[in-house]
Amino acid sequence: MDFDYTASEQSFREEVRSFISENLPPKKERDKNFLANWLEKVRAKGWVGFAWPKEFGGSEGGLIEQTILREEMALAKAPPLGTSMMGLAWVGPGIMQYGTEEQKRKFIPDILDSKVTWCTGYSEPNHGSDLAAIQCKAELNGDHYLVNGQKIWTTGAPWSQWIILLTRTQFDVESKHDGITCFLVPMDAPGVEVRPIQNMAGDKHFAEIFFTDVQVPVENRLGAEGEGWNVTVSALANERSSIGEVTQMFEKLENLKELVKTTSKQGQPASEDPKVRRTIARFEIKVAAMKFNGLRYLTKQIKGEPLTSETSVNKLHRASLEIEIDDFAVQLTGQAGLQLRGGESAIDGGTWSKSALNWPNVVIGGGTPNIQRNIIAERLLGQPKD
Repeated sequence: MDFDYTASEQSFREEVRSFISENLPPKKERDKNFLANWLEKVRAKGWVGFAWPKEFGGSEGGLIEQTILREEMALAKAPPLGTSMMGLAWVGPGIMQYGTEEQKRKFIPDILDSKVTWCTGYSEPNHGSDLAAIQCKAELNGDHYLVNGQKIWTTGAPWSQWIILLTRTQFDVESKHDGITCFLVPMDAPGVEVRPIQNMAGDKHFAEIFFTDVQVPVENRLGAEGEGWNVTVSALANERSSIGEVTQMFEKLENLKELVKTTSKQGQPASEDPKVRRTIARFEIKVAAMKFNGLRYLTKQIKGEPLTSETSVNKLHRASLEIEIDDFAVQLTGQAGLQLRGGESAIDGGTWSKSALNWPNVVIGGGTPNIQRNIIAERLLGQPKD
């Protein structure tokens, strides 16, 4: 397999590096307008929705160039290319694949322009890993649906303007995967109640959402009624691919290396300790494995094939690697590493301890490790379900 980049791809990498050098000042030099200006500049370059079709506002850039763009941005520790990670990663692609022309015109531009933030309404109190068993119901009533039910562990719900919502429109079905329908619902619709959930780090990224007689217009249904499972499978593949993004692990590993260089262990620089060096090398190997596995996804996409169950491999791999790196960083820095932001001796502003306490974000989001193992065993390795 040829892993060499073409002259055109190398030229694009240099273009990205030049842009970063000219437009990304050190953190201490960034003012309150920096992020808005940054988003405007990357949008003007056509780098938001880089590989999306031009008809939807994208640039129709190549997937390899998109990978190069993400790598360079991660290595430079640049801000995200848009404010709606979910919108760019799977809601937008879902709308492009299953949405009506009206939905595409209505939602896609605002995602690209960072005007809206999306969240995902999948998990329920008794149906998290087994999504097909959801009970949140939507009943057709004239020109709209009435939605009643509850979602939980919804990431970003406290500040999102829209939610892609998974509901059940039929209960008397042969398979639990039938009778499921997706909707695009405004979070400020009457009858929507959001209750933030505070985690161990003090953050409120997750929330419970209650739907009481929420009226959702028929035109906000994503895909045909009863075919929501197909929409969900596509979205989950994109979500797991996003969560498994090796570019984000590049940045985390570089941050860890910086921590090792500035930390002492038994009176010597931690970077000189053989055990520490072996651990860093092991992390490097695991990130490299994620990269090469990610190239498999890329190869399928270049061929025009949809992402399916193989995305679970990197999702599972990253979940364990995140925990390993965070635990190592906290142990390396001792008592100071346990302090959160605001602590007198907090290391890196409490970044590592906060990340360690935020493990559910990556581990549970997109499906728990056991779910990923089941998917890999059954759908990739052909093992029986029981």
